[in-house]
Amino acid sequence: MADDLTLTRLNRIIQGDCMEELAALSDESIDLTLFSPPYDGIRDYKKNWSFDIVELGDQLYRVTKDGGVVVVIIGDGTRQFAKSLTSFRLAVSWVDEIGWKLFECVIYHRDGNPGAWWNQRFRVDHEYVLIFFKGERPKTFQKDHLMVPSKHAGKIYSGTDRLTNGGFKRITPKAVNPLKCRGTVWRYATSNTEGNRLKLQHPATFPDKLAEDIILCFSQPGDIVLDPMCGSGTTCVMARNHQRHFIGIEISPEYCEIAGKRLAMEHQPAEQQTLFYGI
Repeated sequence: MADDLTLTRLNRIIQGDCMEELAALSDESIDLTLFSPPYDGIRDYKKNWSFDIVELGDQLYRVTKDGGVVVVIIGDGTRQFAKSLTSFRLAVSWVDEIGWKLFECVIYHRDGNPGAWWNQRFRVDHEYVLIFFKGERPKTFQKDHLMVPSKHAGKIYSGTDRLTNGGFKRITPKAVNPLKCRGTVWRYATSNTEGNRLKLQHPATFPDKLAEDIILCFSQPGDIVLDPMCGSGTTCVMARNHQRHFIGIEISPEYCEIAGKRLAMEHQPAEQQTLFYGI
């Protein structure tokens, strides 16, 4: 468990600038960070907010434990027909300039508006889920809950696989497993279909299930989950409901209030309320 600098901030939504608040956290005290930064002016937050991508990644690297993971949900804006490349710049700068390693780039596939017609470009129905880790490998990786049914479950699979040298290897016939890995394209309904009107008072949210899937995959009960730009509090709510500690940082008092109300209202099942142990 982390030392006093981080312990005093556990299980709280902190109103403040994320860079200032991150500086107050202990070195190597965070197990998992999950957040979606404002990018490219796609949403109007009614604030002139800005942050330095590399400085943010550097602070997160300092506070993350060896084997810890940072997940960034991000996309790219379009100006004069050209993509901003914000997501790609973040990934390259964090790896080349800071020392993060990119575990995977997952595609978050979200349904576009029904009947939407875009005359001069493709409809955008995805964002990137950039998964970084510190050290030799992620210390937690559990994907049982991410498995999906196999279309050909029970059928006998045979044939050949291509080898790296260009040759072929015959596969021993075997039955197809009932479940298979979800892969790197994760499909969720957009957040505005979830029916949580309190959450939707924030202009840019991601699905509760997306946060839940990441938290269950890359953290353990009792771990500390951080969201440095917590908005409506989705990461914090999902962490709390799965027996993780959380730290939420948000610069807007209005959004802090929304996140606090969600934490008060969206309770985990009673049998799971063995929360905040291990301090």
